[in-house]
Amino acid sequence: MPVSSSLKIGEVATRSGTSIDTIRYYERRCLLPAPARRPSGYRCYGPDAPRRLHFILRAKALGFTLEEIGELLGISAQHDVAAIRAAAARKLAGVDARLAELQRIRDALSTLVDHCPGHGPVADCPILAALNAPELDHD
Repeated sequence: MPVSSSLKIGEVATRSGTSIDTIRYYERRCLLPAPARRPSGYRCYGPDAPRRLHFILRAKALGFTLEEIGELLGISAQHDVAAIRAAAARKLAGVDARLAELQRIRDALSTLVDHCPGHGPVADCPILAALNAPELDHD
């Protein structure tokens, strides 16, 4: 790779809005290809490195794990839109399941808070009674 068309790690960090340590970490996780090296040993990144980092960061923000991001990068290199859609649909189903579980937890906590007067003897606290019950109610 000619030096004139390459980016130093600091430039890639600035353009992608991430840190140098994060870039190195993604390299170790094989989410970024190993960059060419200058004779001095410094990394030389291609002009697509900031775009790829943006993809990784955006996928993370959407809840994809690093393993899933690696799969998405592999699928996108194959130009398999159906597989990309399927991966996103799986992630969406997981988010929906987590939301349903969080709603169940919220409803249970709301009921406990509503039934607790917030004063009186600890022995009469419905929240502590529910938490100390031998079996939790798994509706």
